[in-house]
Amino acid sequence: MLTAAVFALAGLLFFTSFNTAKGTNIRTDASLLKLSDLIEERSHKNGKLDESNGSLRDDVESLAERDNGGTKADDARLKALEKNAGTKKLSGDAVSVTLADAPPNATAKLPGYPEPQPNDLVIHQQDLQAVVNALWQGGAEGIKVMDQRLISTSAVRCVGNTLILQGRVYSPPYKVTAVGDPEKLKTALAASPEIQNYMLYVNAYGLGWKVDDDGAMTLPGYSGTVDLHYAKPVE
Repeated sequence: MLTAAVFALAGLLFFTSFNTAKGTNIRTDASLLKLSDLIEERSHKNGKLDESNGSLRDDVESLAERDNGGTKADDARLKALEKNAGTKKLSGDAVSVTLADAPPNATAKLPGYPEPQPNDLVIHQQDLQAVVNALWQGGAEGIKVMDQRLISTSAVRCVGNTLILQGRVYSPPYKVTAVGDPEKLKTALAASPEIQNYMLYVNAYGLGWKVDDDGAMTLPGYSGTVDLHYAKPVE
């Protein structure tokens, strides 16, 4: 009777597995890979659309400048607004900060620190935001994260250890570049309490941190949409 019960249970498991799989391999990660590929494809498509949008915007502005009916003072004010809005290229001395995950097999490198948990070994949203905030605090004239210029409505958001910025997806290492006075920018980075906390994890667990003087550099202008997107109540 015990043997019959074991075979009956095994049969039930086989039937459940067959019914769930429906002819597919349920142990494969293919569905996850397909989702990852889709995200990568959409991110690439969004990048192409941003480039196209930027090119069209340049054409529109070029046509508008031919005869806009404005005075030289109006034109000067418009150029100042464009610079502050981040929609035009910006040149000057630059400082870049690179953040990277720690090795997956990292252990505590300093005495008195506990062995790291998985969350201790990856870059988080607050780490990137701390760098951006410190650079603005240091008088940055413009900032780009990876290959995208930040504007007033840009949101640095992370899901897990993946950065989602203005419709595009990035994986670490993350690079933040700012144009401004290099010494003031680096002083602001060193003075940030949030970055000081991050440096504890750099020293204890090996998270990546690198600050470079890039010299003269040109940041791209923001080329995406400037329309505000916001939630609406469901009727």
